[in-house]
Amino acid sequence: MSTTSIMIVGVGGQGSLLASKLLGKLLTDEGYDVKVSEVHGMSQRGGSVVTYVRYGDKVYSPVIGEGEADFIVSFEKLEAARHAACLKEGGVIIANTQQIDPMPVITGAAEYPETVLEELTAKGVKVIGLDALTPAKEAGSAKAVNIVLMGVLAKQLPIPAEKWLAAIENTVAPKFVEMNKIAFGKGLEQ
Repeated sequence: MSTTSIMIVGVGGQGSLLASKLLGKLLTDEGYDVKVSEVHGMSQRGGSVVTYVRYGDKVYSPVIGEGEADFIVSFEKLEAARHAACLKEGGVIIANTQQIDPMPVITGAAEYPETVLEELTAKGVKVIGLDALTPAKEAGSAKAVNIVLMGVLAKQLPIPAEKWLAAIENTVAPKFVEMNKIAFGKGLEQ
């Protein structure tokens, strides 16, 4: 099996690290060689956070370079555009349509580019754009956006939903397991 490369990108505090931990646990349990690497920007201050997850029979490096990602899971639409160059031809971007203004927009030094996902689609990029915030809130918490997006990703990978649910049970704090299972199910429905 060739190596599959997944980038998880977002803004600090959105749960991208939990999502990568869940994905790493799931893939390891499935018997793959898995490498996970986290790249933190100013995550404590709402800055960009990037996690690389690579899996296959044998993976030598966790790093995903330009044109190498099979999937980019973006918790915020501007982050999808920021990392789009890493997507390989035929790859897929799964993007939450939520807008979180970066510091230059907050300070008035820049304007938020409203049509970033449409521009990517116009360039021929396969984009699955969705409002992941609403189903996360329906599941019980706005913080469950990460698990909703993992549900959407699950439809792209050859691993049954029950294996994902088992990984949630083994990764998430017990008091949040049921809520995250609901969020995952809502992602599968998207």
